[in-house]
Amino acid sequence: MKRFHVHIAVEDLAASLRFYSKLFAMQPSVVKDDYAKWMLEDPRVNFAISQRGGKTGLNHLGFQVDSAQELALMREQAERAELSAVDEAGASCCYARSDKHWIEDPSGIAWEAFHTLGEIPVFGEPAVKDSPAASVCCPPQAAATRPKCCG
Repeated sequence: MKRFHVHIAVEDLAASLRFYSKLFAMQPSVVKDDYAKWMLEDPRVNFAISQRGGKTGLNHLGFQVDSAQELALMREQAERAELSAVDEAGASCCYARSDKHWIEDPSGIAWEAFHTLGEIPVFGEPAVKDSPAASVCCPPQAAATRPKCCG
């Protein structure tokens, strides 16, 4: 079953933690010095915020899936629709290791589909050293235009 994913870059993590905890009437399931995540059940949303020194606002949207098979089906759907996708196997992002792929809408909004493989102790690291597609919890882009959150 899919879970909708929203990731927002915030200016003040502490203030945003208080606001979203009140809005969702619950505390986040993950809290780090630069990141927090709520796994909401109604509606099923993985809502994340981070303070990483980049531009505030929408970072990206996506779908979290429960299995590698479901991720493969979403990748096949993108191919059938002739949507160009960037694959990242074993990506380190947002304190988790995931297999994922990215697509971009006509307005430039990044969408990821991902299957979480496990937790990691760091925010992220490039999936492939020196690759322009390597992300640190950000959509893949050319290194010259990569936001500060992406190292």
